[in-house]
Amino acid sequence: MKTGLIFIILLPFAVHAQSKQDTAAKSKQDTTIKSKRPLQEVVVSAGSFEASDRAKGASLTPIDAVTVAGSNADISQALRSLPGAQQIGEQSGLFVRGGTGDETRQFIDGTLLKTPNYPAVPGVQQYARINPFLFKGILFSSGGYSALYGSAMSSALIMESTDLPEKTSASFSVFPSNLGAGFQHLAKDNKSSYGVNLNYSNQSLYNSIVKQVPDYFAGPSYSDGNFNFRIRTGKTGMLKLYSNWSYSHVGMRKPDIDSAALYAGYDVRGWNSYNNLSFRSYLDDNWKMELGAVYSYNREATANSLTDAKGNNASSSLPYKTASRDIHTNFAQARVVFTRFFSKGQALRFGGEHFYTGDKGRSNDSVLALTDHLSAAFAEGDIYLAPDLAAKAGLRVEYSSVLRKLVAAPRISLAYRLPDASQFNLAYGIFYQEPGNEFLYQQRNLDFSSATHYVLNYTKKANNRFFRAELYYKKYHTLVKTVPALSNNGNGYAQGLELFWRDKKSIRDLDYWITYTYLNTKRDFLDYPYALRPSFTAPHTTTVAIKKFFRDISTSVNVSWALATGRPYYNIHAGSISDQGTTKAYNIANLHIAYLCSFFKNRKWKDFSGFAMGVNNLFGTKQVFSYQYSANGQFREPITLPATRGYFIGVFMSFGIDRTDDFLNNNL
Repeated sequence: MKTGLIFIILLPFAVHAQSKQDTAAKSKQDTTIKSKRPLQEVVVSAGSFEASDRAKGASLTPIDAVTVAGSNADISQALRSLPGAQQIGEQSGLFVRGGTGDETRQFIDGTLLKTPNYPAVPGVQQYARINPFLFKGILFSSGGYSALYGSAMSSALIMESTDLPEKTSASFSVFPSNLGAGFQHLAKDNKSSYGVNLNYSNQSLYNSIVKQVPDYFAGPSYSDGNFNFRIRTGKTGMLKLYSNWSYSHVGMRKPDIDSAALYAGYDVRGWNSYNNLSFRSYLDDNWKMELGAVYSYNREATANSLTDAKGNNASSSLPYKTASRDIHTNFAQARVVFTRFFSKGQALRFGGEHFYTGDKGRSNDSVLALTDHLSAAFAEGDIYLAPDLAAKAGLRVEYSSVLRKLVAAPRISLAYRLPDASQFNLAYGIFYQEPGNEFLYQQRNLDFSSATHYVLNYTKKANNRFFRAELYYKKYHTLVKTVPALSNNGNGYAQGLELFWRDKKSIRDLDYWITYTYLNTKRDFLDYPYALRPSFTAPHTTTVAIKKFFRDISTSVNVSWALATGRPYYNIHAGSISDQGTTKAYNIANLHIAYLCSFFKNRKWKDFSGFAMGVNNLFGTKQVFSYQYSANGQFREPITLPATRGYFIGVFMSFGIDRTDDFLNNNL
């Protein structure tokens, strides 16, 4: 497990939030555009969670994602406290409304984040590479998202990076397994800034104290750094550069399920570089232009091994146990979006983008290669049909060179505001996604997979309280099947109900929310012999997050609890199921405590510092996510957490910005 600084500032579910300097620098063009919007704007929000200045009572703020106990300052982990997301503890990524983790895509300033997580490790979650200090806003759309984005059948995580920091600042953290340091420098004229952050994590010491299963012979170790540069151009222009690079190494072994005398080993190394350049500016009072370009390089080298107790290679007798894979991926994207503003808050957005993906590598003795060009054009309009009725209608068209297919995806959302300021939202849309590269390596004669979304929700916010209820139905078409042959003959559906309640008002400095998710879904895909409930889904899920700040002792106490009914498991071999069942219920509670203080009160730079500690899976309940089977299917072993409990303790310091008020209820 990669643990991290728990109080890194991370801003989920916020869109269009502005920093203080950005707000102060609004131009005449911005003011003119705002004047065209109705004072009581109807926000079209079916299928999405949003936090912004205009939706403050309904939002999760920067501190929220970090202080949700158990999130480990990871975006995907934090989002699992919201309805629609499944409690998957053995895989990375977001599993939303019956979709796989690959069906959720992440976007930064409009461009795709191709590989958001460190390389996958069997049965152990790997965390996000991107520094959460980046973002001033995130829109988590669990269905029915905008036509400006694609390549995600289930969900889109749309992140907007910070423009200029509030002021020059520096940060430093020391945890037993992690070291982190960084700074942000704001120019004296408040028109440009630059910053660097470095982090190193090695879990060897921690794992020697807290016993892990499997046993790690390398790391886990993670190194990452990032650089950002931002400059305001003219009155309304903003140019931003962000570069991130990372390296990881994880090596582990455990007793082989097919032979008690042997050990199965897995070793993975990952190299990644991500570079994002974006520019936006108002051309005049009525036009806005947004440009984006991305280049990323990713390499993942994995090796399976089989050894005896002394570490000697024993794979010669069982060749199927030995495998190696080394894949290099180059990815690039260019994007342009124009927005034409009209009176009464109406707008038309249109543009296009092009994606390039080039894979080269090998799997054992086989050479793997893939080149794909995906081009897309899109248009979307915000229309006010009546004072209390708004619509968002769009169309996205995509062409894939590797599939040699063209698809069109219409999308529309409606919002109706009631007299008490509550609101109904309705959305419909078609969402396409290319098959994964592991399938395209084998066969190019495949088609896009698709999902059709229908979403209806009701929202009510008042007095720092927020309630949301949502119904949805999702129909899958042309999913990839691997048995009896590789094809697009799969299908499926997902339907359900989601509830969300948040109260920041009733008790001073107490903030809590409660969610409930009901999911009914079946799929016929991959090697499934017929339509089954997928092994990564639970029909009922509940989460609770409670955060209390004690002013007298300057201490924040955060508790989270998640409960999910059992997930199905199957042993599928040669097109038939030899064993199946349902795991025990998922039940986990987490506790985080932070004491806030200032170590250098009389110095020029006031610091925001403190001590943090926490326990994940506080009560030590055994979590069973699924089962691994032996080759003959006669034996199985549960896939569980690497350790019964997870712990952290450490010191964090931030110089230049006092964030104490962020912990108070009025600003949560």
